[in-house]
Amino acid sequence: MDKIRKKFSRFYNTYIEKIYRFVYLKVNSQETAEDITSRVFTQSWDKFRTGQDIKNPRAYIYQIARNEVVSYYREKSKLRTVSIESAEIIDPQPGVEEKNQLQSDIEEVKKAISSLNDDYQNVLIWRYLDNLAIKEIAEIMERPEGTVRVMLHRALKEVRERLEQANK
Repeated sequence: MDKIRKKFSRFYNTYIEKIYRFVYLKVNSQETAEDITSRVFTQSWDKFRTGQDIKNPRAYIYQIARNEVVSYYREKSKLRTVSIESAEIIDPQPGVEEKNQLQSDIEEVKKAISSLNDDYQNVLIWRYLDNLAIKEIAEIMERPEGTVRVMLHRALKEVRERLEQANK
């Protein structure tokens, strides 16, 4: 049992921040994100305790997180949106004008991303914030890699189009 606890501890330390960030971006509430993240790791502990082998721990934990977010919104009967409020770009010495322009650009990107459908939001978060490989995203979403590549391409295209429309 001690070996299982150590293995789970390493697993937890590896994924806690990433899972929390993913959940927080989906629910935009610190308290709710903490609750959901706690449930995600409780579920994963239950599997670890049984001694069952987890072939791809990253895909496994993100699947649980995604399912918990879906369950949360199902319970609340709310439309799911993503807020990218916590995503910040930090420039060590920006001027006031540069800082204002950068903040304006960030807000436009946030707005464009939050208007995408849930799957498109997920692939963008997982690919560009969590640096997951296409294969890993495909495993999380339980879809072929080709489908994920197309979704990523379409999501980026939609963001680009929405940003172009906003700048006209």
